[in-house]
Amino acid sequence: MGPNLLRSAVVLEDQNSELITPIVHGGRLQQGMPRINITDGQISDIAAWLHNFNPIGKGVQFHEPINIVTGDAKAGEAYFQKTCGACHSATGDLAGIASRIAVPKMLQQTWLLPGAGSAHVPGLHVPPIGVTVTLANGKKVTGDLVSVSDFYVGMVTPGGEPRSFARDGDVPKVELHDPLAGHRELLPKYRDNDIHNVTAYLVTLK
Repeated sequence: MGPNLLRSAVVLEDQNSELITPIVHGGRLQQGMPRINITDGQISDIAAWLHNFNPIGKGVQFHEPINIVTGDAKAGEAYFQKTCGACHSATGDLAGIASRIAVPKMLQQTWLLPGAGSAHVPGLHVPPIGVTVTLANGKKVTGDLVSVSDFYVGMVTPGGEPRSFARDGDVPKVELHDPLAGHRELLPKYRDNDIHNVTAYLVTLK
């Protein structure tokens, strides 16, 4: 949990999860945050936990560093090969990942959702979310997504031109091309043991 989030206006001004709940339910896709399918009661519990922290981002219970490498590396390797092996390789794109990301907490955050952290990871490039807008006359306009809602979509074209389009139902047709779609789909499926085990395995890839 980063200090920037803990100091954010949403958390600081929230009283009883009334500000946090719409963000969790709606998501902020362009900022790397998918919609999270949990109940209002669960969000309220999370909000209460966040309010236990002080504005500098440290709770009284976290004065000592926490070792998150507690999983089974062998089980993590098996899970990785089964779940991630179609797209990633320990001898390919992830070779030496534990040397490039030496902090286990950051390594765990990176494999769960690459690019979500603010730290620069050598060799890691996550393309932005792309969007294709098909106008009523059939013309297609493509670019990097800036924002999207039920009524509006904004982009920056490959030439650097900002474009925006009003939406009325399915017109114009909007298609998002999310390079992290696979990671986002897996997020709600992981069990705690899966996360700990995969992290324990990845820290061995030096």
